[in-house]
Amino acid sequence: MTERIDTASPADDAVNGHDSFVRRHVGTGADAQQHMLAELGLKDLDELLRAAVPGTILLDSDAAGALPTGISESAALEELRALADRNTVRRSLIGMGYYGTHTPAVIQRNVLENPAWYTAYTPYQPEISQGRLEALLTFQTMVCDLTGMAVSNASTLDESTSAAEALMLARRQARRKAPVFLVDADTLPSTKEVLAGRAAGLGIELREVDFRTEGMPDVDCFGVLVQYPGASGRVWDPSAVIAAAKESGAVTVVSADLLALTMLRSPGAMGADVTVGTTQRFGIPFGFGGPHAGFVAVRAGLERQLPGRLVGISKDADGDPAFRLSLQTREQHIRREKATSSITTAQVLLAVMAAMYAVYHGPDGLTRIGRQVADRTATLAAHLRASGFELLDDAVFDTLEVRVTGRAAEIADAFAQAGFLLHTPDADTVHLSLDETVTEEDLSSIAAAFAPFAPKPGEELSPVSAGESWGGLVRDTPFLQHPVFSSFHSETAMMRYLRRLADKDFALDRGMIPLGSCTMKLNAATEMAGITWPAFNGPHPFAPAEDVAGSLDLIEQLERWLIELTGYDTVSLQPNAGSQGEYAGLAAIRAYHASRGESGRDVCLVPSSAHGTNAASAVNAGLRVVVVDSDAHGNIDLDDLKQKIKDHGDELAAIMITYPSTHGVYEEEVRTVCELVHDAGGQVYVDGANLNALLEVARPGEFGGDVSHLNLHKTFCIPHGGGGPGVGPVAAKAHLAPFLPGHPMIQRPEHPLAGADGVVHGGAPVSQAPYGSASILPITWTYIRLMGAEGLRHATASAVLAANYVSYRLRDVFPTLYTGESGYVAHECILDLRPFTARTGITVDDVAKRLIDYGFHAPTMSFPVAGTLMVEPTESEDLMELDRFCDAMEMIAKEAEDVLAGAWPADDNPLVNAPHTARSVTLDEWAHPYSRQIAAYPGVQASKDAENSRDGSRLHTSEAMRIQSKYWPPVRRIEQAWGDRNLTAVWPRED
Repeated sequence: MTERIDTASPADDAVNGHDSFVRRHVGTGADAQQHMLAELGLKDLDELLRAAVPGTILLDSDAAGALPTGISESAALEELRALADRNTVRRSLIGMGYYGTHTPAVIQRNVLENPAWYTAYTPYQPEISQGRLEALLTFQTMVCDLTGMAVSNASTLDESTSAAEALMLARRQARRKAPVFLVDADTLPSTKEVLAGRAAGLGIELREVDFRTEGMPDVDCFGVLVQYPGASGRVWDPSAVIAAAKESGAVTVVSADLLALTMLRSPGAMGADVTVGTTQRFGIPFGFGGPHAGFVAVRAGLERQLPGRLVGISKDADGDPAFRLSLQTREQHIRREKATSSITTAQVLLAVMAAMYAVYHGPDGLTRIGRQVADRTATLAAHLRASGFELLDDAVFDTLEVRVTGRAAEIADAFAQAGFLLHTPDADTVHLSLDETVTEEDLSSIAAAFAPFAPKPGEELSPVSAGESWGGLVRDTPFLQHPVFSSFHSETAMMRYLRRLADKDFALDRGMIPLGSCTMKLNAATEMAGITWPAFNGPHPFAPAEDVAGSLDLIEQLERWLIELTGYDTVSLQPNAGSQGEYAGLAAIRAYHASRGESGRDVCLVPSSAHGTNAASAVNAGLRVVVVDSDAHGNIDLDDLKQKIKDHGDELAAIMITYPSTHGVYEEEVRTVCELVHDAGGQVYVDGANLNALLEVARPGEFGGDVSHLNLHKTFCIPHGGGGPGVGPVAAKAHLAPFLPGHPMIQRPEHPLAGADGVVHGGAPVSQAPYGSASILPITWTYIRLMGAEGLRHATASAVLAANYVSYRLRDVFPTLYTGESGYVAHECILDLRPFTARTGITVDDVAKRLIDYGFHAPTMSFPVAGTLMVEPTESEDLMELDRFCDAMEMIAKEAEDVLAGAWPADDNPLVNAPHTARSVTLDEWAHPYSRQIAAYPGVQASKDAENSRDGSRLHTSEAMRIQSKYWPPVRRIEQAWGDRNLTAVWPRED
């Protein structure tokens, strides 16, 4: 019989059984939770929820739901495997922006499958992110070298959304302000679709031009986009078009293939202002669409217009080089509606993999791969011509379009029988793209599949060298000349390099990352298992529905579960970041109003406490931002809300609220807020960033929300991956369903709709692939399947308990700024350091950096209130770690008191000098007024004294283990401003 454990939590096998995943996911067990509840004066988790959550939205604990009961890890993997077995992975020649590639095993094993890489957070604390930042600088250098541009960002979501970011950049930068953007007729179809959606909300007119045949037209426009090579495969010289466009004052954007640029002249050499693209074919599997790392790179002078994140080289307190995010760092929280983009649009983990692919192969290896692809494509092209086929283009890199009048479907069927997938643009054309995975044997098989349809059969394959038809476009400039690209080509060297980088960083595999609003919780190994299964990461995103039946069923199940959890009617999983989900939801609201003849509704109310991404997303959706004040308790000021609604009347489109609020509380009047906006004709957008405090406790679709985005990389256990991947599904009520993102290549157009058979999402795509980053959806599917409804409610309650426990423990040194009416917080708390700073002179920055010495990642700094720390411990941390964090904060407060008392000078103490590196505390000379032990092992003596005063054998053992596993930051505190004044965003060029 399954063991049962007495607990204040629900005491049944679903939560407490010996093989229950719930008790492995939730870090605080029954005894620990009883202790924490007693500290708070509560008897059980249900009493806590009743106290913290408004009764107007709280779900009954025994409310029946549609979620399946949670199961064991082995059973969940068995079900997942059954879904995977329903997929058929055939060799894809579809191309269209996605290509086969070999992921080096050393990279898969040591990056993708390594929690040191995939559980890390965005590198906002640079001193403990040097490994990731170094890898991202390598990524930027790789992109800049190949594209010929001066500066690249540290990744975007995919090629199509990168083009949309470039569209926005061009509009901001161009001297000509006519709202016209010219798009190459030979651009990837998915990019055209994404651009059209983005342009529609901003009043931009897109015009297609066949630049190769027509040249640059005499049109008043602010920008042009050229695809190079074209979607059809053609290679042509766009230099004249680029020159003419720039002469007219337009910004020129080239969407380029990085592997092709190992062989072809770079866009920078042709004068382009901006280059966009994807690094997918640098070792990242198809993944049924993602995640993959895109990029936006710009010429010198456009650095401050660059969207996303940018890594630069600065220096630390000792004057040594150190990496940090530059220029745009967290700008969405600073500039809000004036931000150039939301910097959450990144794919760091995939960017690291692509960069390491370039490091592993080096310039010679990449050139060999590019030449092999080009030569085999040229060989096949020559064979097909000799066999009597008509090819639409003579100059190509990896893609052929073959005229097969009326026989395209027949040929595609023949290829399918041979195990290959083709793209058929129409009944008369077959489109096929070769890649690094195509061997000589594959080439023979492809030729054999064409043979029955050849006008002149019997021709043999004969090797042909590519480049003869490229003319002056053959690349003659070197790339990847920095030593990082020539030093790690053996597996031993590569393995050790990746280990050295990982050792520089602090991720969840080392300790708690208590970041408010970011939900850094357990990413369980069982949840991660499916992402490397070929059945899930092998299909092309445009594979036929019959090949991906298992993935489609998984997606449909996941959509239904999210509908149940949120109280909405339908869900789109397409947005591949939270920012994209925000944008998609707001775009749906705009389209809904327009469908009712109310296109004048363009005002979006955004509370002053809201996530900065909200304002940036609203602007990207073509809305005007109006800020609503907060009251003294941190809630939305109802009087100000009523006044703003009155001021804007028929212009009101929506309000964006975060619930629980960004101030960390369940606002009592959330239903009132929703009713006021609805009565005025507006829609309610509920930001799902804090959904970890709501699952099976309250449903935004039931308390007034019309649409929400959900962060699967927060609440639903997809890892943050150092700042991406993410998935940001958008959930909505039925009236908005027709306006959610659609896609022309979607395999299953109908989506589940609560209370109905289904619905087609008809809005413009927000992602290059129909289902966005589909290969990581098995993580969330597995999490929900493991937990079940009861387990999810237990996790939510446990997260709320952890936050309230931290708030209670630190109340005397760092009081919580905002609480609910009952005195409790939600899943996070804002610690008010402002009085502490005013009295002691020790700042939020000092506390954050000193926490590194104690072995912690800092909480969220100065957001949403300057001078505060926002702490979210999540449900996954155990009591020992929670107490260790609270102990550290209390000892830091004591250190500040010592500074105030004169024990240490205000300008030379362990707080202002933090963090301390191993090198700094082992120098022969130590000139500081505090000891090396205090610098490197803070609080050790205090911990021992505390342990001697109580039965602390367990804590003493823990403290000894902590000392043995000390995390040493690789650099001292970094000078932020110096790195912006002296921007260096690539590895220094070697002369």
